[in-house]
Amino acid sequence: MKKNIIVALLVAVVLSACSSGAPSAGEDLNETTASTSGGTEFVMEAWADNWFAAYLGDTLVVEDSVSITTERSFNAEKVTFSADYPLEMNFILKDYKENDTGLEYIGANNQQMGDGGFIMQLTDTATNEVVGVTNGDWACTVIHTAPLDKSCESASDPVAGEGACGFEDLPEPDGWKSADFDSSSWTATTVHAASDVDPKMGYDEVDWNANAELIWGPDLETNNTVLCKVTFTAP
Repeated sequence: MKKNIIVALLVAVVLSACSSGAPSAGEDLNETTASTSGGTEFVMEAWADNWFAAYLGDTLVVEDSVSITTERSFNAEKVTFSADYPLEMNFILKDYKENDTGLEYIGANNQQMGDGGFIMQLTDTATNEVVGVTNGDWACTVIHTAPLDKSCESASDPVAGEGACGFEDLPEPDGWKSADFDSSSWTATTVHAASDVDPKMGYDEVDWNANAELIWGPDLETNNTVLCKVTFTAP
């Protein structure tokens, strides 16, 4: 009888935990404060499919708290930091892929190309005004593209660099985070509809400004790593 009571209590505890509504990993809004300096305080909110890192010049402001090696690593980040206008910001955006084929779930029935997406807004806390958002004015370039032939997605044994599964993997340009870097040729910035990106798991925890748009490279499926630069000036 005592064993039955103990078992019943353990089951009740487990059921209570499962029904508590607590978010699982990757589904919450992760809040942090960055160790930067400046005369103005900002709050940046961002959501990525799957991963991003944001820099103020060369200084890391925030890196996605869920590793890029995690499948379905959807989550939002909210970071408070200090800086001075103009803000020269740089972003590394990555979609999850198992290897250089650009595919995920390799060997499973749902083997596929993943798709990316990124949205961000920057608020000046002194005025509570949104002073920067993702849009088509950003300068972005794609440095990893795979597969080069989308028929790789249906290959029975996809191997990176073979057949339809070719890929392009470019290094980050030297000095690309500097303010004087010439990004005039970075024209890959593309605004995508929410219906195409299908944002989830953390996206709805942010009250997005109407002007904030989802961006990526031109191809949501094959553009796996995107670099972006943007300057935010005083309003």
